Amino acid sequence: MIPDPAIALESASRRALVDPPTRVGRLVRMVGLTLEAHGLIVPHGALCRVERAGMEDLEAEVVGFNDRATFLMPFGEPTGIAPGAHVRLSSRQSNARVGPGLLGRVIDPRGEPLDGRPAPPWDQELGLQGRPINPLERGPIDQVLDVGVKAINGVLTIGRGQRIGLMAGSGVGKSILLGMLTRYTQADVVVIGLIGERGREVNDFIRESLGPAGLAKSVVIAAPANVSPVLRLRASHLAHLVAEYFRDQGKNVLLLLDSLTRVAHAQREIGLAVGEPPTAKGYPPSVFTLLPNLIERAGVGRRGHGSITAIYTVLMEGDDTSDPVVDIVRASLDGQVMLSRALADAAHYPAIDLAGSISRIMQSLLEPDELRAANRFRRLWTLYQQNIDLIQVGAYQKGANPELDEAIDLRGHMETFLRQPMDHGVDYAQTRARLNDLMRA
Repeated sequence: MIPDPAIALESASRRALVDPPTRVGRLVRMVGLTLEAHGLIVPHGALCRVERAGMEDLEAEVVGFNDRATFLMPFGEPTGIAPGAHVRLSSRQSNARVGPGLLGRVIDPRGEPLDGRPAPPWDQELGLQGRPINPLERGPIDQVLDVGVKAINGVLTIGRGQRIGLMAGSGVGKSILLGMLTRYTQADVVVIGLIGERGREVNDFIRESLGPAGLAKSVVIAAPANVSPVLRLRASHLAHLVAEYFRDQGKNVLLLLDSLTRVAHAQREIGLAVGEPPTAKGYPPSVFTLLPNLIERAGVGRRGHGSITAIYTVLMEGDDTSDPVVDIVRASLDGQVMLSRALADAAHYPAIDLAGSISRIMQSLLEPDELRAANRFRRLWTLYQQNIDLIQVGAYQKGANPELDEAIDLRGHMETFLRQPMDHGVDYAQTRARLNDLMRA
């Protein structure tokens, strides 16, 4: 009699629950970067070591299982791995060491130094996934955060603990704006996650955008594009964990993650490798669970503690604002800053497009007069943009629309207000005074 496959699978699953965990297995198959081991019964997210002939063991993370088969993805190149290689459990969960000694350091996703200095001292070892906060225990977002950029301080005001998306296509000044936010934002600690970027850009960002003064109060976690997807994903969790550690010390933390799109790409590689079904643009369902969970780790801490103000860059591939990653991120954030290719082509930096940008917390942070001035600025700017073709060809006759006449008269002053050199910060008080003067003109 041929056994029923469903009954056999159920029986094997029951044995896996009853049998004691097995810490050692053997490698039976490798497809791409996915390793399949048998005889190894360990939890999802566990870390293992895979033996290699004549080489140091390779570290790998458990990314899935199917009955008695355990799927792993290595942290490095799988060179030297052979069939039948031993796979041994090294840790049942992914932890990271954190402490004040991380300030001023550049580390990799495993917490190892990339700056040529000794390993940073630590005082706690915590799980990478962090600990969720009861939403009713979080403090309110009621303090303005000075980011030193006029366009954001004045017209898109954000608060301590807000989560903002920096939406941009390629080559529109995203890195320049990110560098300005890093240098000029009034924060106790800055945590920067560089995920999936080119190695050259990592070095340029640290040397040029951050500088020695910025690095002194920062922690940089770098996972370039050439590292394993599990390491890129681990770097994003580590950046949030480090930010949570300093937040729980009562610090006001600025978390910059560049980019959230690369995090989604890493999870897509992992999900498809272990057999998840692809959905929109090939993204598996786990991507749309991961991104909101990551974003929810930022925000104001428990009352009496600090805050994490998070700025996530989101790459709009082909300037597509309906990309599924853009949609899910936009729904999870407290606002977004859109960058315009047309403004960047016109050498208007930072190339912030007010028509697509919003701060959902702004109305609860500003006084009524301040909010009216900011809304009037947006109204006049958008009105001009909507009628720019008529104005440029001379089809608009002055006097037909008094509000549009005002927008035309103030256009030059508004452009001057929104533009800002990358090496010059403008604080919140100066920005507010300039905006009020402009709107009274």
